[in-house]
Amino acid sequence: MSHASVVIIGGGAMGVSAAYHLARAGVRDVVLLERGALGEGSTCRAAGGVRAQFSDEVNILLGHRSLDTFERFATTFHQEIDLHQVGYLFLLDTAESVTTFEANIALQNSLGVSTHMISPREALALSPGISTDGLLAAAWAPRAGHCSPESVVLGYATAARRLGAQLVTGCEVTDIEVVDGAVAAVVTDRGRIHTDTVVCAAGAWSGQVGSLAGVDLPVTPLRRQVLITEPVASVSATTPFTIDFSTSYYFHHEGKGLLLGMSDPDETPGFELGRSEAWLPRLGEAMARRTPSFTEVGIRGGWAGLYEVTPDHNALIGEANGVSRFLYATGFSGHGFLMAPAVGEIVRDLYLGTPPVIDVSSLDVARFDAGAARPETTIV
Repeated sequence: MSHASVVIIGGGAMGVSAAYHLARAGVRDVVLLERGALGEGSTCRAAGGVRAQFSDEVNILLGHRSLDTFERFATTFHQEIDLHQVGYLFLLDTAESVTTFEANIALQNSLGVSTHMISPREALALSPGISTDGLLAAAWAPRAGHCSPESVVLGYATAARRLGAQLVTGCEVTDIEVVDGAVAAVVTDRGRIHTDTVVCAAGAWSGQVGSLAGVDLPVTPLRRQVLITEPVASVSATTPFTIDFSTSYYFHHEGKGLLLGMSDPDETPGFELGRSEAWLPRLGEAMARRTPSFTEVGIRGGWAGLYEVTPDHNALIGEANGVSRFLYATGFSGHGFLMAPAVGEIVRDLYLGTPPVIDVSSLDVARFDAGAARPETTIV
């Protein structure tokens, strides 16, 4: 390859979705570059949740539109993604969180998303493994759920290739050449590709990619860990994606057991992907308080992945002010996979210069310079 109309950097769900939508729109010479294997960065280490249960209007719209795609993914892409629409259940134990979620639900409902508050007793009926001690209410989104990130990547990648996009793995970007304030070429360890457009979809590595072009993308990598348990009797295929909001402890069914995790406030930024046991005592405390019956379940395995965190825990989507045609879609702070279908469409629209299917102008990185941060409050 010596030339491309657009070069996408990053082969996770965001990158392959963008490649598919660009190719489907008739853009020729779409090239995606991935340093490793497709999806092996953050996407395939995600918990797989899909929802529109957010506090920010743009995130609600992105999640809602993406849910539409996930629901018809198997038909559209001839790829099963193991979609389980078992719902999302946020457990609330403070008056402040109840007030916050009531406001969120009002906004969600106004945008066409079906969510509502339920009682602790109703939450227990949905997620039988929980303890209702201290619970005041729960926020319920019946249409949400979880699916397989690996399968979503495969579906998009296969479709993009059929449409003529070139998805190149094992290819590392080493430089981005900028001439007179415009993208001129992407340099890789396998040669130079002349192009006038770059899309940064590199997730936790986006800060490094941006720096190659002189673009500041305030994305910080932060390790998050996930565990898989042995079989749990009280968990079934209908158990919702359940989140204890005050602690961030969450779980959903995985086979006959659980996939569970929790944020670690003591985690320091960096690209550490090894597993650590330092967070386990805090996880054990949260489990003992909210799901005491789970504390005796054996651990079968687990993994670590990276969140791509921004200062306000909200995404960066737009075009760099100082470098023409350097587009970016990154910094989703844990909700990138679930928004990838809609964001791929938006990247297409930004490239074509047409009005995006959802107005994401408020997610431009310039918001931080303007003091216009948009905090997202439902990140776990």
